[in-house]
Amino acid sequence: MAFDKMELRDIEVWDGNFAAAQALRQCQVDVVSAYPITPSTPIVEGYAKFKSDNYVEGEYVMVESEHAAMSGCIGAAAAGGRVATATSSQGLALMAETLYQASGMRLPIVLNIVNRALAAPLNVNGDHSDMYMVRDSGWIQFDAFCPQEAYDLNFIAFKVSEDHAVRTPAIVNQDGFMTSHTAQGVHTMDDDTAFSFVGEFKPMNDMLDFEHPVTHGVQTEEDWHFEHKARQHNDMMTIVPGKIDAAFEEFAKLTGRKYNQIEQYDMDDADVAVVCMGTSVETAREVAREMREKGIKAGVIGIRVFRPFPFMAIAEALKDVKAVAALDRSAPGGTPGALFNEIAGSLFNSDSKMLLSGYIYGLGGRDLTKKHLVDLYTELQANADAGKVLTQQQQFIGVRGPKLAYL
Repeated sequence: MAFDKMELRDIEVWDGNFAAAQALRQCQVDVVSAYPITPSTPIVEGYAKFKSDNYVEGEYVMVESEHAAMSGCIGAAAAGGRVATATSSQGLALMAETLYQASGMRLPIVLNIVNRALAAPLNVNGDHSDMYMVRDSGWIQFDAFCPQEAYDLNFIAFKVSEDHAVRTPAIVNQDGFMTSHTAQGVHTMDDDTAFSFVGEFKPMNDMLDFEHPVTHGVQTEEDWHFEHKARQHNDMMTIVPGKIDAAFEEFAKLTGRKYNQIEQYDMDDADVAVVCMGTSVETAREVAREMREKGIKAGVIGIRVFRPFPFMAIAEALKDVKAVAALDRSAPGGTPGALFNEIAGSLFNSDSKMLLSGYIYGLGGRDLTKKHLVDLYTELQANADAGKVLTQQQQFIGVRGPKLAYL
């Protein structure tokens, strides 16, 4: 059955959810298996509307839970289709078991996670608790800071994930409500250009290729399990980064929009820096520029690729910085935040004498204000001047009540 092309303006006003839905349409996804959950519902709802309006040939499968949604994606991908879905928070928690199945079977599925707090208490607003929960599930993870990037990174995710040297599922994260429901100008591609970037889906080891029978998800126990997981990790760390860089370069040539595994802003001569993800990157950039007018050489690093984590790029970017803050938008539950730990690991065997502080912020959608960041940069400069961390190494930003601090 033929499908219709959609005429788009060069710049459309889209929120992050609709931008992601448009990307799925333009990639001509074969199967979207999904179950709705706030704030990700409009992504799969948008794809379903495109299906009903004859803008896609693919199938929309409405299932009974998020666990079933990813199970449907796994079946469709194993059968040889281009597959995607979306979820958030508690839905991702229910889906988590199946994420390991997908990555272990090396199935190129793209999952849009609209980041949201995990209960309890119940909260539908954005933080990175769900992103952090599945960070080690064997999926490539990209992070979008705005609707434009939610659009672009979906194409890149398909491009990398489906590469036969990679064959690893990929996640595109975006902040719940702050990106997913906030409309901005998005530079678009026409349908033919967008599809040509990802290309026709080329199956590999698909279960419907009866001339070359395969099995998926077999039991291995101690005789081969270790080797499977070691190969999976090795490929993630040695093959995937290069494929990501190649996709970034190709996309830049096509659109003029260049992405990097870490995005650096004002880092060439920075004495102090903030490392963060999501919409916080844009706020931190604005404050860093203002701090420079006050004599503080402030910089920002935004983590674009969360998995595989770009250890060496982080170490290189921070080698001359005197004091840095790792901003974690997730309650660590008894350990320093994930970014804090990752950055500490990146620098442990380096010659850097940088002072590292960790900050927990923005849980359950709490705003990170410019005032918060002004105070933070001022504190980092004081640490740099003193040559030591003057306050607790780990603390909270913007929490009410008596000052809470630890470590």
